[in-house]
Amino acid sequence: MIASVRGTVTARSGDLVTIATAGGVSYEMAVPLGVLEQLPPAGGEVHLHTVLVVREDGWALFGFETADERIVFQRLLGASGVGPRLALGLLSALGSDRVVRAIAEGDLAALCTVSGVGKKKAERMVLELKDRMSDLEITGEPTGIGSAGDQSVKALLTLGYGQMEADGAVRTVLAANGTADTADVIRSALELLVRGQ
Repeated sequence: MIASVRGTVTARSGDLVTIATAGGVSYEMAVPLGVLEQLPPAGGEVHLHTVLVVREDGWALFGFETADERIVFQRLLGASGVGPRLALGLLSALGSDRVVRAIAEGDLAALCTVSGVGKKKAERMVLELKDRMSDLEITGEPTGIGSAGDQSVKALLTLGYGQMEADGAVRTVLAANGTADTADVIRSALELLVRGQ
């Protein structure tokens, strides 16, 4: 098993990154959006935890920033109907902490914001994975941005915004204003999102 890869970023394309190791071997792997955003430009050094998925139609390598993120990915693969691409999509859209929390709390709405996850699949994931995720640590708040921030993100999701853009807008508002009333956070985040379009 390839547990981790350390080396130099040589190429990036979509969610794929190629890393050349000191031993002369290059590995191409798919990574979640959060990892992709943290990667250095070509020529930069990186260390990623990896999972090698072997199937009849080929082998695929997936890279993660932390060992915990890799564990969440592996646990997701244990649910029926969840393949590596969908597991990667869940981590890209929600992040590992939020995936674990959504499953632990049966938050179907959060899971259903991910492309390829309908209500039935979300219910099955919660049923099959709730116990398997119980030993994983969850941060104090669903998004790590406090209750007003979490409620604001949920409100933006119901308005049709994606998880990443809603999280980003709310975090920006909270960073500028500190603790604020939920309604004010939503209003300011909406203004940011509208200006960005």
